[in-house]
Amino acid sequence: MDYSSLWMFPVLLAILLTGFPIAFSLMGVAAVFGIFTFGDALVHQFVDKVDEVASNFVLAAVPLFVFMGTMLERSGIAERLFEAMHLWTRRLPGGLAVGTVLMCVIFAAATGVIGATETVVGLLAIPVMMKHNYNKGLISGTICAGGSLGTIIPPSVVVILMGPIANVSVGDLFMGMVFPGLVMAGLYIIYIIVRCTIRPQDGSLVVDDEVLPTKTERLWITATAFLPAALMIFSVLGSIMLGLASPTEAAGMGALGSVVLAACYRTLTFSTLRIALLNTVQVTSMILLILLAGSMFSGVFVAGGGIQLTKGLITASNLSPWATLALLLVIVFLAGFALEWISILLIFLPVFIPIVNDLGFDPVWFCILFLIVIQTSYLSPPMAPAVFYLRVIAPPQITLADMYRGVVPFIILQFITLGIVMAFPQIVLWLPSKVLGF
Repeated sequence: MDYSSLWMFPVLLAILLTGFPIAFSLMGVAAVFGIFTFGDALVHQFVDKVDEVASNFVLAAVPLFVFMGTMLERSGIAERLFEAMHLWTRRLPGGLAVGTVLMCVIFAAATGVIGATETVVGLLAIPVMMKHNYNKGLISGTICAGGSLGTIIPPSVVVILMGPIANVSVGDLFMGMVFPGLVMAGLYIIYIIVRCTIRPQDGSLVVDDEVLPTKTERLWITATAFLPAALMIFSVLGSIMLGLASPTEAAGMGALGSVVLAACYRTLTFSTLRIALLNTVQVTSMILLILLAGSMFSGVFVAGGGIQLTKGLITASNLSPWATLALLLVIVFLAGFALEWISILLIFLPVFIPIVNDLGFDPVWFCILFLIVIQTSYLSPPMAPAVFYLRVIAPPQITLADMYRGVVPFIILQFITLGIVMAFPQIVLWLPSKVLGF
């Protein structure tokens, strides 16, 4: 039996650890192993992969979601949400952090872009929490964990890419991730309140001389801040869940809605539009180039018999289905220490999905478990993209040690969420079954 295709993974990992760009690493490894295995026929396989990615209708949603997120950053909706959330939560133990998590949930559901949520929310929330002497670790953990909720709160750009790779409906994934995302956010909030009740010095009640608006005024501020975001969320997610639009069509409505919101807030200028378009081109080009490279890599691996070899090794290990599932998730978690989410998605998901199907597990449920584990990689050093996003926007008083220390409790909460979803699959499968009837 030829085991050469299995060497693709250690060779790729070695190249990535040198700092070489992900897309060119994937393409290079695929080209070298493909030439040795298939010779001149490799050219035709790569051309087919280019055509497959370029003609995938679902992927058209990626630039639309990126554009929507960029426009919402600049429309003023984040500032209004921040003010409205904290009007209601500021008198709770850890209320500023609780309001920040709630804002992250809403903003993630309105944008689908991961880094945007953390950056925007961090810039608004960090100065306020620092002013009220919040624990620096709690500030760091709240911003990093809340910002990364964009992975598990729909609509998520990660899911737009995951659907075609796993051969699973993007709409099913969007519906399946709703409750796990809310469970995770709920655990964050409970942890913050409990911690700040036991240790008031970490996030004490906000007691100052500022006169709060009346209840009627607070309701009005909340309505004017929340309703535009709620309308945006419904136009994107509601249209998908009700079967009125495909993910791409819903993303188009969201992109148009973000422009309308910017116009309503009088922030729609030529400069804003230009920056949004440039950002969209840059981010989309990066994502789709890496996706194409990953498609080439997985194509060579599969054609070289890699899937059959992997299945054979797992079968030979004589593990139970649940132990095999746990092993797959552990591999994803360990990969998160060194690889970015898109690399993990492209390298491991095409290999794991056939195994999961053979084991009799639901692929939608497994994809959500995969997403939760990917989210832990946002907070896990040494890569920890969420920590590096925070490092860019955080003041010098918040050190890397504060950040790494602060994310540990939230990583534990993410694993608790993973355990809950594994123990109760209906948390994922109930909503798609009710909406789609499968």
